[in-house]
Amino acid sequence: MVINDSNYSEVVAQGKPMMLDFWATWCGPCRMVGPIIQELADQYEGQAIVGKVNIEEDADDLVAEFGIRNIPTILFMKDGQVVDKVVGAAPKATLEAKLKAIL
Repeated sequence: MVINDSNYSEVVAQGKPMMLDFWATWCGPCRMVGPIIQELADQYEGQAIVGKVNIEEDADDLVAEFGIRNIPTILFMKDGQVVDKVVGAAPKATLEAKLKAIL
């Protein structure tokens, strides 16, 4: 799911745990993590919102709000609050464990 400044509020309003991947097309580590994010999105569909935030497309407010300084940055959120995060590329097992922890 693509998440940006325009739809963030309505996505949060769904009340589900969220995993947000802040990325950009020119970022090598982001491209490495991208397929893992998609696998988790498919695997946990209906249980959690797994979204991608392209920092170059309509995401300035989100980047500022969450203080994103490096990409990829993956935020794990529950009840609209950040409860965990990973900065940089990480293996699927690490990301999945953090996602399961917020379900």
